Amino acid sequence: MSLITITDREFSQFQRFIYEAAGIFMANGKQALVSGRLAKRLAHYQLASYSDYLRLLESRTQPAELQVAVDLLTTNETYFFREPKHFKLLAELAQEARARGRALRVWSAACSSGEEPYSIAMVLADVLGDGAWEVLGTDISTRVLERARCGHYPMERASQLPQAYLKRFCLKGQQREAGTLLIERALRARVQFQHLNLNEPLPKLGSFDVIFLRNVMIYFNLETKRQVVARLLNQLKPGGHLLIGHSETLNDICDTVQAVAPSIYRKS
Repeated sequence: MSLITITDREFSQFQRFIYEAAGIFMANGKQALVSGRLAKRLAHYQLASYSDYLRLLESRTQPAELQVAVDLLTTNETYFFREPKHFKLLAELAQEARARGRALRVWSAACSSGEEPYSIAMVLADVLGDGAWEVLGTDISTRVLERARCGHYPMERASQLPQAYLKRFCLKGQQREAGTLLIERALRARVQFQHLNLNEPLPKLGSFDVIFLRNVMIYFNLETKRQVVARLLNQLKPGGHLLIGHSETLNDICDTVQAVAPSIYRKS
């Protein structure tokens, strides 16, 4: 099968599609990414052009295909214990909660394939044991959520995972599964995953002590960032912490939280 070329006009239509569907601003020059990820869908439906595929999506004759396209066009790059100082803070907050006999709820709001919420769960299990703690992971991509629920990963994703946690919370793949790890069942059971679009009104999730919103705002324009952060802060308890990526900032986005360190904010 020869690869169908995506035109500039078709690319701009997909830019609009992913913005409307997920609030994600796709930069110019990503034609190869779009065509590479969607080529198999054109082949699946025996379509002659990307315009034909877009018409299929907009016709809603294949409603499940909308989610497939969103899954393919959202980038998911993550690994265990990314940005270690966030997990150091989490351990301190967990110790504080233990001393006060309080529960701790943490939300990984763009959890991708699950490495972040499982990293969070390892810290909480280490400090709080079987005590009162909860971890929720949400993402717009149903495809990565399926992977997250399995908890099965290539070993290279664990380069920053502390050895003690690797031994305690992970099973090492043998034979055909060599070079992989599996999050042990008891820890997997403590993490809940849910499909969620941060650009839409949120369902009833309850309130959280810590919210991780890392490395996702880089895909949003300024107005979308403001709306998403406002939604999440409604779910954050007073005095709770919002953690974002090191390349991100809340300058011009929100004035109801205080920066306590780069990428770490506290709600008044």
